[in-house]
Amino acid sequence: MDESVRLRQATADDHDAIADLLSYVFHHDADEESRQLDLLTWEPERSLVAEEAGSIVGHTNALSRDLTVPGGVVPAAHVTGVGVAPTHRRRGLLRAMMHRQLGEVAEAGREPIAVLWASETTIYPRFGYGPSASVVGIQAMSREVRVRPDAPGAELRLRLVDPKAVRDDLAAIYQRVGASRVGWSSRPGKWWDYHLADLKDHRDGATRRHGVICDGPDGRPAGYALWRVKGKWDEYGPDAEVRVTHVAADDPAVYAALWRFLFGIDLARSLQYDFGAVDEPLALIVDEPRRLGRRYEEALWVRVVDLPGALEARRYLTPLDVVLEVTDPLLPANSGRWWVTGGPDKAGCVRTDEPADLSLSITDLGALYLGGTPLGGLLAAGRAVARTANIPYAAFGWHHLPNPIEVF
Repeated sequence: MDESVRLRQATADDHDAIADLLSYVFHHDADEESRQLDLLTWEPERSLVAEEAGSIVGHTNALSRDLTVPGGVVPAAHVTGVGVAPTHRRRGLLRAMMHRQLGEVAEAGREPIAVLWASETTIYPRFGYGPSASVVGIQAMSREVRVRPDAPGAELRLRLVDPKAVRDDLAAIYQRVGASRVGWSSRPGKWWDYHLADLKDHRDGATRRHGVICDGPDGRPAGYALWRVKGKWDEYGPDAEVRVTHVAADDPAVYAALWRFLFGIDLARSLQYDFGAVDEPLALIVDEPRRLGRRYEEALWVRVVDLPGALEARRYLTPLDVVLEVTDPLLPANSGRWWVTGGPDKAGCVRTDEPADLSLSITDLGALYLGGTPLGGLLAAGRAVARTANIPYAAFGWHHLPNPIEVF
């Protein structure tokens, strides 16, 4: 890194300068309302800044949240706000910040993995992050697609709600459903205040956020949907777009009832949802799945920080008994051969001198970690190398593909 620049931990007084920097980097204006919102979840003690002559020219931050992984929930450093001033590119600042951040996460020993959303996907493999979970965006022709009549849930009752007024119900549903949804992040402390803030600047011309709760047969809240509507009329009449923020349900009937409602909103001709799972059940309960207009893109990237801790924290779809040979130039404690055992109910990981069954980098172990990248695909791409016939093709998968639902 350029010797004129120093790295240091941020302080609360740095927040405005960091917001100004990120406005340059991500091409948006940070008004006072959005700055105050960001302060709800910002952790200055986990924020690194690069400073030159009293000016902040680089930044990265980690947020303390948990992440649902196959068969469990683990603490994960949620990395965000990564950026370098356009005047200081190509001077080693990003590398220095990412290396220090990973070292600090490893040294603290609380979080076996770090996760992020990559604005540019060429950057983060250099630091050991692998593309571990994808999303399917939906741009549906809502007048030409309906939930099938034979799908369950038609008899269930729904009620319109003000999301802020039913925060506790939403949080309870989210916590229950999220405990088994790989890729969902916990929302501790003020995270629900953050998600329900609903700033006008974040609406892109759409309405305030609306909510609906579906009660189960026992009368208790069983699922919810959040959405906005961007109204529009053309020469043919109403042409509004329903913009779905989130759907949370773990019961098939509740899930179908919520989507039946969303596709039936009056005066709308289209529906947008950006955070569908790759195996989203919606395509299996509508009458015209092609009209969902699905698109696929990478979402959550995982960096294994504490290899044995990470591999013991998750569970495996099928019985597992394999020796992995892993290379990690940034965190050498992860390099070497590891004997990994486990299954749906247990897991173990210890060092070994036994010959390797499978060789791969820490980046590709991160890609494999949540079950969203198949091992067979890594092998076919030459990203992993089979050393024996004992290759656990299915074990790193899970019952459902990971489903990241928020950019943090």
